[in-house]
Amino acid sequence: MLHLRLIVPVDLRDAVLNCLDDCVGVTHVVVLPDAAVRPAGDVVLCDVARESADEVLVGLRGTGLPERGAIDVQEIGLTLSAAADEAERLAPGEGADALVWEAVSEITHEESTLTGVYLAFLAVATMLAACGAVLDSAILVVGAMAVGPEFGPLAGLCVALVQRRARPALRSLNALVTGFAVAMASTVLFTLVMDGLGLFTREEFDAARPNTSFIWQPDATSFVVAFLAGIAGLLSLTSAKAGMMVGVAISVTTVPAAANAAVALGYGDFRQFWGSSLQLLLNLAGIVLAGLLTLVVQHEAWERIRRRARRVRRPRSAG
Repeated sequence: MLHLRLIVPVDLRDAVLNCLDDCVGVTHVVVLPDAAVRPAGDVVLCDVARESADEVLVGLRGTGLPERGAIDVQEIGLTLSAAADEAERLAPGEGADALVWEAVSEITHEESTLTGVYLAFLAVATMLAACGAVLDSAILVVGAMAVGPEFGPLAGLCVALVQRRARPALRSLNALVTGFAVAMASTVLFTLVMDGLGLFTREEFDAARPNTSFIWQPDATSFVVAFLAGIAGLLSLTSAKAGMMVGVAISVTTVPAAANAAVALGYGDFRQFWGSSLQLLLNLAGIVLAGLLTLVVQHEAWERIRRRARRVRRPRSAG
């Protein structure tokens, strides 16, 4: 269940309450007249089954409430209520499968904004992956995987493309391109410093490196892995069951390739540089394609469930 707290101007009260009444899955409705001060109005509280949340939020947007009042949404950890159980029973589909566009858009907006912290995390992750590449250490590559923040912009790009919104798409692209450019440039300098200190050597980088050589030798499997990782990442973003940490794992298909390309550029090894760059592009393309298809399939499947539920409810209301 989701908990909604609404600040409702007095002249919108009837429209908002009618919207809540028209949507199945809404329960525990509480109206506190004139309880809000800034902005002024009533405070309306209610609980909504997750599978009905998108319909409710779209309806509330249609009343003009976000512009004149406020809509606050919170996850409910535990609800002991027969009314809540009945609301979830009446709501179409399963809550874990529900696609709540408002929540997805908000998460990806925050995660796909180019900030100093984002650049720092991506640069540190790339440097850490560079250490893993030179030392042929899978453990360090996994460490870089846990630090990399680039899944946020990738998910943001997928959501923006599906919703056909140009500005969020450009914001996500800017975060990706600028982020990787800064991270790779920083890692080139890092490589030169480490080499000067004797902590990196060209001989180590040119060695066989059986644990990490796949990074600069892309093949069809690379795209398949990225594609599957993209599906897992987007499902973790939209599903109530999967934890958001699943999305972090996507960085294993991108950060190491960027790191190896930066180290290769620092050493003037253009064969590994181009191989790693191709690996990076394949991985990014596979993740974005998978993300787009995952969102489209989820959206279409959820719309069919809603249409079927509306057809079932219509005869009842007519009777």
